[in-house]
Amino acid sequence: EMTEPYTSRECDVLVVGAGGAGMRAAIAAAEAGCSTVVVTKSLLGKAHTVMAEGGIAAGLANVSSEDGWETHFADTMLGGQLMNNWRMAEIHAREVIDRVYELERWGGIFDRTGDGLIMQRAFGAHSWRRLCHVGDRTGLELIRTCQDKLVHTAGTDVYMECTLTRLLTGENGVTGAVGYDINTGQFVVIRAKAVVLATGGWGRMYRYTSNSWDCTGDGAAMAYEAGAELLDMEFVQFHPTGMVWPPGARGILVTEGVRGEGGVLRNSLGERFMKDYDPAKMELSSRDVVARSIYKEVEAGRGSPHGGAFLDIASVRSPAEIRSKLPSMCDQFESFAGVDITREPMEVGPTVHYTMGGIRVEAETCASTLPGLYAAGEVAGGLHGSNRLGGNSLGDILVFGRRAGVSAAEFAKTVARRGDISEAVIAAERELMLRPLSGEPDTGPAENPYQIHRALQEAMQDDAGIGRSDASLRRSLAAIGGLRERTPRMRVSGGRVLNPGWQTCRDVDFMLTVSEAIVRCALERRESRGAQWRFDFPEKDEELGRVNFVARRDRGEMLVERRPLERMPDNALRRLPKSRFFDVKNLPRDYAYRLAATVRMEAH
Repeated sequence: EMTEPYTSRECDVLVVGAGGAGMRAAIAAAEAGCSTVVVTKSLLGKAHTVMAEGGIAAGLANVSSEDGWETHFADTMLGGQLMNNWRMAEIHAREVIDRVYELERWGGIFDRTGDGLIMQRAFGAHSWRRLCHVGDRTGLELIRTCQDKLVHTAGTDVYMECTLTRLLTGENGVTGAVGYDINTGQFVVIRAKAVVLATGGWGRMYRYTSNSWDCTGDGAAMAYEAGAELLDMEFVQFHPTGMVWPPGARGILVTEGVRGEGGVLRNSLGERFMKDYDPAKMELSSRDVVARSIYKEVEAGRGSPHGGAFLDIASVRSPAEIRSKLPSMCDQFESFAGVDITREPMEVGPTVHYTMGGIRVEAETCASTLPGLYAAGEVAGGLHGSNRLGGNSLGDILVFGRRAGVSAAEFAKTVARRGDISEAVIAAERELMLRPLSGEPDTGPAENPYQIHRALQEAMQDDAGIGRSDASLRRSLAAIGGLRERTPRMRVSGGRVLNPGWQTCRDVDFMLTVSEAIVRCALERRESRGAQWRFDFPEKDEELGRVNFVARRDRGEMLVERRPLERMPDNALRRLPKSRFFDVKNLPRDYAYRLAATVRMEAH
C-alpha cells in the first residue's frame, strides 16, 4: 500500500517544548555550535512558563543580607523533606544566581530596590526575602527575554504548532521523534543526534488545575514509552490558592505573591486559621501545609461559600500598593469574578499546580537513562523532592535548561552520523494516530475522547487528589485501566486539519500513562510526606524516607521499583541548620546522628 510521505527535518539537537527550559536549552546547544531545532505545540512565547507569577528564587542577598546559596539549598532540601536529589539542589542554589544576572544582561526587567538592585520578595518556606520579580508577571518577562535571545541566536530553528508524539530510538539511543503539524495534519519526522525534553507538566488529568490546556504529560509519557525511567511520580503539588469561583475560572492561579506581600487567610468565621497549623510561618508555610490546612477548614465546615477560604490583602496594603505589586491579580479578579481585591477578599482553594516527579536524570548533565535523551524543567524529576518551594521552578528551568542544552550538544558532537530511524515505528505511530478517523470500531461502540478525559479527571481528582488512601488509589487505578481499554475505540469526526478532537485522542493516551504512574507510585508510598497525604498512613515512615519510587516499562507493563536515595555528604548536611526552618525533629535518625557528630567534631 502507498503510505503518504512525511515532512522530514534534520538537526544535531532537537528540543521539544519552547518554555523557559526549552528556550534556554536551545540557546545553550546553539552557542555550543550545534544546529538546533525547537518544536512547540503552541506559539513561541505562549508556553505555560508565562503563568509563573511570583518570581525567581535566588540567594542574591539584595534585600536580606543574611541570605546566600547555602541557605537556599537548605530551604529547598527541607521543603522537599530530603527526598530531593541533593546534588541537583546544590547546583540549582549555586547557579541560579548567575542565571538571574544573565537574564538581566539579556534585557530582563526586574522590580528594583531604592538603590537600584533587583528587588526580592518573601515567599513560603524561604528563610529570607529571595524572589526576584517583575510585579506578578515574572514568568512572562522570563519568556520574553529568552525568546528575544533565542531568535537572535544563530543555528536555531523553531517549528510552531507542531506536536511530537513518539521518540525514535536505535541501538545507540535516541535518533529523533515523529509527530504532526497541527495546521495541516501532515506527519513530521525530525532526525537528531540528541533530544532535550522540556515539555513541562501534566496537571490536565485533574478537574481543577492551574495548568494550561497543553500540559498533558507528552514528554514524560514519550520518555517512558521509549524506555526512560520516571521518578517520584506520586508527588503532585496542590497550590493552596487557585480561584474557586466563578466555575469558569475555577483552578486559575492566585499567586503566592499575594501572601508574600502580606495577604492573610481566613475561614468563614473570620479566623486567621494558619496559626493553628503552622504558627511560625503562618501563610508563608510550605505549599503542602497551606493546601492541607485549607482543605481541613473546608472539611470542618468553616469554608468560604464556594468551598475554599478567604485571602485578604485589602486590609494589609493600600490600593495603590496592591495595584503596583499585583497588577495581574487585580485584572484577573475584576474580569472573571467582578471582585475588587483592593477592597474585598478573594475566595481561593487548592488547585493542581506542579509535578515534583518526572524523568529520572543525572544531576550534572540532565541525562536520562536512555543515551542521547536529556530532560529539564518540570518534566524532569529530582530537584524538588516531595514538595517544591515557590519560586524554585523558574530557577530550575534556567539552570537545568542551560545544562541540558550543553550536555546534549556535547553528546551530539560524539555522534558520527545520525542513527537510523525505523520506518516500521513511524508507520505504527501513523496508524495509531489515524485510527480515530477510521470510521466505526468493530470491537464495540465508538468512544468520545472528551468523555474519556472527563472520566479520567473524575478518577484522579476524587481518588488520587490532595488526600489519598489505599482504597481510593485502587479505585483510581481500576478506573484508569478501564479507560485504557476504551481508548482504541475513540473516534472523532472531521479531518486532521486543526482538529482538537483528533489531537485529544493522543493526549488522552499520554495522560493515562502519566496517571497510572502517579497512582502506582502513590500506592507504594505508604506514608504522608510533602505533597503525598495518605489518610491511612498519616505519619512519615523512616524507611520510605530513604527511597525514591521509579516507574519503568517492562514488556509492556508498568513496574514500580524502590531506588535508594543518594544520601547527602556531611559537608552538604552541615548546611541544613542555615535554614530558619531547620528542626532536628524532622531529620531521619541517621541524619540527626551524623549532624550531631559533625557539629561535635567542629566544636573540638
